[in-house]
Amino acid sequence: MIGHVSIGASIYHLLSYVLEDKKELSEEKKLELAVGDHLQYKERAEVLEYNKCFGNKYELNEQFKDVSKLSSRIEKTMLHLSLRLAPGEQLTKAQLTDMGRACAEAFGVADHQYICVLHKDTKEQHIHIAANRVGFEGKVATDSNSYKRMAELCRKLEKQYGLQQVLSPRKFLSATDRQLPRHDSRKEKLKADIQQTLKQTSSYPAFEKQMKGLGYKVLKGRGISFVDDKKVKFKGSEIGFSLAKIEKILSLQQQLEAKQASRKNESLNDSTIGANNNFKQGNSQQFSKHETSFEAVEKQISGLIGQLMNPEYTSDYRDPELIRQPKKKRRPGMKH
Repeated sequence: MIGHVSIGASIYHLLSYVLEDKKELSEEKKLELAVGDHLQYKERAEVLEYNKCFGNKYELNEQFKDVSKLSSRIEKTMLHLSLRLAPGEQLTKAQLTDMGRACAEAFGVADHQYICVLHKDTKEQHIHIAANRVGFEGKVATDSNSYKRMAELCRKLEKQYGLQQVLSPRKFLSATDRQLPRHDSRKEKLKADIQQTLKQTSSYPAFEKQMKGLGYKVLKGRGISFVDDKKVKFKGSEIGFSLAKIEKILSLQQQLEAKQASRKNESLNDSTIGANNNFKQGNSQQFSKHETSFEAVEKQISGLIGQLMNPEYTSDYRDPELIRQPKKKRRPGMKH
């Protein structure tokens, strides 16, 4: 669930936005929507609850104005709260109404004028609360730590209603909780998909093609980023797989495949020589050493690949021969 909070000075404009029950569609949008969807889209807003107020936007505007005059010390008297569920999640209107009440309670406006409205212009269910920060006794609801309160409320409601849980920003966590490792299922899945794909490919085009087949959009520039099917974007460096690291692993995979192919060819040649009974003892010992050398190199390359497959491994994985050496300064008088 995603929550939003803001304050403003215009009572009418907020009420008008929240209550507007029809929304003009472009011709292009009309063609995209089915007839039923089109009608639902136009019936954009449904009031779930009026709290200590009633009427249309004009009547509500006057009521809110009258109460806001009880406090002359603030200019921004309107509080706008919204809660949006994740795609595919659905709650009943009664549950959404209770959720709106919990939101009003968390922000200290449960006894103030507010309306809770369900919007239907997107696939994700979402509600809006337009509240008067000024109460009937002239007291004003504070807006301090509003983003932190919204994050805490969302996490509480997610557990209460069995909704998909979202990670709150670290700055809203306690000092102790900030030190704990955080489990992000999206990131963990992406890491696992990258690791599995790197094990199965040895070239960048093949890697990118397979990642796209898993539903990711791959953005390659100076670095690399991945966008999942929910349009959430992650930089490769954020999850332990920068572009340089991915290219190094693919390069090592190619080297390993080449070594394995060479060893296979040597084994075939050895079998042919043995079959012809022309394989001398000295040559046998020499080949045995050669085979051991192949295995050692393969083991070394496999070890490097294993290290790089760990997202936490951050050592320098650039090839030394690819690192540009600084140019030597020419001494005065030296000929070019």
